[in-house]
Amino acid sequence: MQDIKRAPFREILGWCMFDFANSSYTTVIISVTYGIIFSQLVVPASSNQENPFEYGNLLWSIALAISYLLVVVTGPIFGAITDYSARKKQFLFYSYVFCIISTGALWFVIAPGQYFLAFILIIFSNFFFASGENFASSFLPYLGPKEDLGKISGYAWGIGYFGGIAAVALVNTLGPKTIENFGSLRMVGPYTAFFFLFAGIPTFLLLREYTAGKEKPEGLSYLKIGVERVISTLKEIHKFRDMALYLVSLFFAMAALGIVISFAFIYGAQEIKTQKEHEIAMFLLIQLFAAIGAIIFGFIQDRIGAKKTFNITLLLWVACLLLIYWVEDLTTFLTGIGIPTTKQWVFVGTTVFAGAGLGATQSASRAIVGLFAPESKSGEFFGLWGLSGKIAAAFGLVAVGGLQVLFDLRNSFLVVSIFFIVSLLINFFVDEKRGIQAAIEYKEI
Repeated sequence: MQDIKRAPFREILGWCMFDFANSSYTTVIISVTYGIIFSQLVVPASSNQENPFEYGNLLWSIALAISYLLVVVTGPIFGAITDYSARKKQFLFYSYVFCIISTGALWFVIAPGQYFLAFILIIFSNFFFASGENFASSFLPYLGPKEDLGKISGYAWGIGYFGGIAAVALVNTLGPKTIENFGSLRMVGPYTAFFFLFAGIPTFLLLREYTAGKEKPEGLSYLKIGVERVISTLKEIHKFRDMALYLVSLFFAMAALGIVISFAFIYGAQEIKTQKEHEIAMFLLIQLFAAIGAIIFGFIQDRIGAKKTFNITLLLWVACLLLIYWVEDLTTFLTGIGIPTTKQWVFVGTTVFAGAGLGATQSASRAIVGLFAPESKSGEFFGLWGLSGKIAAAFGLVAVGGLQVLFDLRNSFLVVSIFFIVSLLINFFVDEKRGIQAAIEYKEI
């Protein structure tokens, strides 16, 4: 494996700008705005007075789970194809365009009750978003030496959260999330699509393809080549034992993270009864501290190692989720010692930890794969990274969707902390130095 020099600033900036651009989708559509619109307005309420949005929550979980399972099936194969053909940038462009189209098409959900169309569009838009995330991440190993990957990944995640802030600010001009305002809320999809479109342009102007493709053998399709390369890698997985073990650890972390990202604002609205001012404060704190966390932990990772950094972020998440579970007790305690507050503002306060954990965990998880990926298999390994993360997200979303029907959203959320603990325990067995050495020594047959 050849030594990689740090890429020019313009290329790193171009790569980081894709995180800025695609954060509009994950922040507006998945986390902050459209999840609430879908579960509370588009899908009819149930007769359950204690949990009237149970059907909306369940359908939201299923839509995201299906999209992630599609990425599971296609991610490693597409990754192998991009490695072989040197078409990472081309595949990234396709995913970008189709995500924009399917997101903008949410405008055609013209009235409450048309949940089938919204359901289908969420599946497709999130599939293309998640696929693009894999393609973009596969560029990371080419942007600098291994000792710089934590910082570079952190820069991108940090910039990305500011993109999320800008996109939500744009969408918030559409007014409140009420049935009476549904006509204006139809523009959430188009606004997000236009933001993603224009913010993503610098990526395709500044980022380049870093490898030369191999000539395709006569009689073989790229699809068959991709499948064969994935099978070959799975047969050689014993050479990458630390990568394999890390992916298992990542499964549990991403199952938990997928629940938090998709349900944090839904949880606040339904369990904590947050209002507009709480949601705005919560959003700004999450985005700000996620950006800070991603950048700071990127530097920490390059000093103490990726594994230790990842473990610290998992502990941060466990602490955060326990605080969320005991929000009412914390409110009572603070009031009792003379600090007047409400459970809504205590909940908002926990988002400082959530934000820092969010940025740091995502940045560290991507950088670890960059460290463990052989140069000739970066797309494929990031496809496997996506596979682990998306299976986990699908599993977590279906689990919390079902549990909140059987119990309630609060108790379902408590399970999330257990996922982080399991991830932490498994990650203790990952040997970072051995994983890096395996990537350096690998020679493709």
